[in-house]
Amino acid sequence: MKNYDFICIGGGSAGFNAARIATDQGLKTAIVDGAKELGGLCILRGCMPSKTLLYSAEVLHHARHAARFGLRVPSAKADMAAVHTRKKLIIGEFADYRLTALTKGKFDLFRAHARFLDAHTLALSDGQRLRADRFLIGTGSRVSVPPVPGLAAAKFWTSDDVLDLDFLPRSVLVLGGGIVACELAQFLARMGSKVTLIQRSAQILRGHSPEAARVVERAFRDEGIEVFTGTAIQDIRQDRRGTTVRFSQTGKLISRRAAHLFNALGREPNTRALGLDSAGVRTRPNGQIITNRWQQTSAAHIYAAGDCSGPAEIVHVAIQQAELAARHGAGIKQLKPVDYGMLLSVVFTDPQLATIGVAESALQTKGVPYLAASYPFDDHGKSILMEAKYGHVKVLAEPQRGRILGAEIVGKDAGELIHCFSVAMALRATAAQMLAAPWYHPTLAEIISYPLENLVEQVAKRN
Repeated sequence: MKNYDFICIGGGSAGFNAARIATDQGLKTAIVDGAKELGGLCILRGCMPSKTLLYSAEVLHHARHAARFGLRVPSAKADMAAVHTRKKLIIGEFADYRLTALTKGKFDLFRAHARFLDAHTLALSDGQRLRADRFLIGTGSRVSVPPVPGLAAAKFWTSDDVLDLDFLPRSVLVLGGGIVACELAQFLARMGSKVTLIQRSAQILRGHSPEAARVVERAFRDEGIEVFTGTAIQDIRQDRRGTTVRFSQTGKLISRRAAHLFNALGREPNTRALGLDSAGVRTRPNGQIITNRWQQTSAAHIYAAGDCSGPAEIVHVAIQQAELAARHGAGIKQLKPVDYGMLLSVVFTDPQLATIGVAESALQTKGVPYLAASYPFDDHGKSILMEAKYGHVKVLAEPQRGRILGAEIVGKDAGELIHCFSVAMALRATAAQMLAAPWYHPTLAEIISYPLENLVEQVAKRN
C-alpha cells in the first residue's frame, strides 16, 4: 500500500489544480482518475468543445444574414464533418497540454477509479490500495435522467453526443431549457436542424431573471426555434423513424415529433461509486457533497470541489475551491473562503447572458435596499451598426454611495462586457468611480456608462 499526504480523486479542473498547489506546499501528492481520456469535463465535453462549435455556428449565421450589412453571400451552409474535425483538432491541443501536465507533474498519477474503504484508504479498480492523510474529491458531474415518463427507456442524445456530431440532424427535440439546452439548441438550429425546445419551467434559463430570459427566447423564436415553456411531459414514444413527445401546456395537449431526442434536463454530481459512506462523507439527496467554507466535508480531512459539491458548476469556481482546499489541507493560515457574492456566470447563447454579484430577486427577497438602472442595446450606436439590438445592461447599486452590487447583461458579447464589473466589484467600486475611467466611443463597452450615469444621478438625489 502506498502512502500520501494528499490524494485528489479526479484529474479535471479541481483535482489537477489542487494537486498543483499541494505539491507546491511540499505535500506528497497523487491524482487518481479512471476516465478513458484525461482532461476533465471542461476540456473534453464541456466549455471548450461547445464554445468551438457555437462560434462556428455564429460565423455561419452572419454569413446567411450578410444582406443586413449590404453584403452578397450567394450561399452558406454547414459542413458538419469539417466542423467536427476542426473541433477535434482544437480540443486535442488543449487535452494534450493537460495530459502532459498530468503525466509530468510532481505528483503521481493513477489511471484507475477509486472508492473509499475507510476514511483514509482507497481501493482502486486496478487492485491497488492507497492511503492518505487528506483527500480532495473532484469527480465532477454526469448527465441525469429525471423521472420523465418514457425517458429512461428512450434512446436519446446527451450533450456528449451533440458535441460529437459529424452530420447534420434533420430535426431534434430538446428536453430542457437550461444553459446546455439553450446553447446547443441554438447551435443545432443555426447549423440547419429543425429544433423544438420543451421546457418544464415557466421560462427558459430558469436561474436568470425573467426579463433576460425573455430576450434570449425572443431571439430563439426569431431564428425559427420552436419554444414551449411551462410544460408537463405526458409520454415519450419512439420508433425507427424518430421520437414523439406529448406534453401539456396551459391545459392543452400538444405533440411534437423529430428524428432525434436530446436529453438536456440537467446533470448530477458524479459521486455514487465513491463509497462516501465508508469515509463518513455526507451528501445531499442528489449526491452533492456537503462542504463548509473551507471545502471540508463532514470528514474534516476530506475536501470536495467543483461540480460534485457546488454551489455553482463553473470552472473558475472549481479552481478557486480546489486551490483553497489544498492550501487549507497544507495548514496555511489566514485564508479567505471563496466569495460567492461576486459569482460570475455567462450563457453563450446569442445574445449572450452574463451576470455577476447578487441578483435583483435575491435583494428583493431579503428586503435589501438598492438602486437599479438599465439601458437597451437597440438604442446604442455600436450595437445598432453591428445589428446587435437584442438585450440590455442592468446595474444594481447600494443607495448611499452607489457601490456596485451586481449587474446583468443580455446582449452582444455580454460575456466579455461583464468583466468590466468583475474588476469594479473586486475593488468595491462605486458607479461614480467606474465613470471616472475613460469609455471609448464608439464601442460596445461604452453602453455600460449609461446606466452608471443614471445611478450616479439617483445617488445624488438621495443625498
